[in-house]
Amino acid sequence: FLRQVKQLHATKPVPNLTCPDMSKVEKHHRRQHFDFNVTRQKTTQSHPYRIIQSQKISIKPCDFDYLKIIGKGSFGKVLLARHKETTKYYAIKVLQKKIILKKKEQKHIMAERSVLMKNIKHPFLVGLHYSFQTTDKLYFVLDYVNGGELFYHLQRERVFLEPRARFYAAEIASALGYLHSLHIVYRDLKPENILLESQGHIVLTDFGLCKEGLEANGTTTTFCGTPEYLAPEVLQKQAYDRTVDWWCLGSVLYEMLYGLPPFYSRNTAEMYNNILHKAPVLKPNVSNAGRELLEGLLQKDRTKRLGAKDDFLELKHHSFFSPINWDDLMAKKITPPFIPTVTGPTDLRHFDPEFTHLPVSSSLCNNEVVAVTSSIKEAAGAFPGFSYGPPADHCFM
Repeated sequence: FLRQVKQLHATKPVPNLTCPDMSKVEKHHRRQHFDFNVTRQKTTQSHPYRIIQSQKISIKPCDFDYLKIIGKGSFGKVLLARHKETTKYYAIKVLQKKIILKKKEQKHIMAERSVLMKNIKHPFLVGLHYSFQTTDKLYFVLDYVNGGELFYHLQRERVFLEPRARFYAAEIASALGYLHSLHIVYRDLKPENILLESQGHIVLTDFGLCKEGLEANGTTTTFCGTPEYLAPEVLQKQAYDRTVDWWCLGSVLYEMLYGLPPFYSRNTAEMYNNILHKAPVLKPNVSNAGRELLEGLLQKDRTKRLGAKDDFLELKHHSFFSPINWDDLMAKKITPPFIPTVTGPTDLRHFDPEFTHLPVSSSLCNNEVVAVTSSIKEAAGAFPGFSYGPPADHCFM
């Protein structure tokens, strides 16, 4: 039963709608939505391989051996790949341009690429090494993370003990706070977008729904996100700000501590009504500080929500996080409470066999011979400036 509930709760981000008619919000199994598997970048001005725009990217599909499919979705797939020259392993996200254009999703893909181009650097954000394109495909060469989705581990263990949930929430909060400092709102935090690396630290992925350029007091109105985690102001089609991310963190923390999202119902209309009108049920198996934090994050009035005034600093100084030394956290000096069992990069036990058993297409490394149809011509020129990479001296570090 729990597995059924979890599968129901994992859904595709809500499409942009002209009005918040919840009866028209289409629910999809999470595996049909591609972007959560691996994605997203970081670095800062001091990043050792600072990403630079380039007219000619020398990297090409055949520079890699494609070993296994580790994710699949609407626009393409994610593959475990080994760079032939260096033998290093990467996750390569391969997207079909025609499908992106057909679904009119260029903005989300290019928004993700734009976030990656900002040279973001943070220990809990997945890293981009290269991005390039062929006539019909887009490629992201990303950090390979094989400790499994938080969703997977929650599914297996039902709930986490409070110290473990606190550790993950702290790492997630620091990543969200960093994005906010760059005027980026994440907008799609959920257990499927949070990976564990082999040492047990979290890695936030999938930046396709990010909103850039949102100042501290700025708002936006795009109706997007994932149903179980939508903030009330988003559901009500009101202007919202970066505090939507703190609402989502509250929802994820609640799920880690109690086993399901705070307002979950199999009946979607009932779930939306719960989000808008019901208080979260806070059972006493969680500490007073934990329940107080959840109440602050799941405050329906965004102007009173924890984080509304001083953003991440309000969370950082909350009593729930008092056991956390934030400098040690950022330096990864805190021993994670759980270390995934992983024997090496080719250990795929934490990936769904539904993906890993699929055959890898040989067309990924064919020399490009594509019949030039009108749609291929359109696709070929639809993503200008997508390709970028590090200076030659730092390739594949």
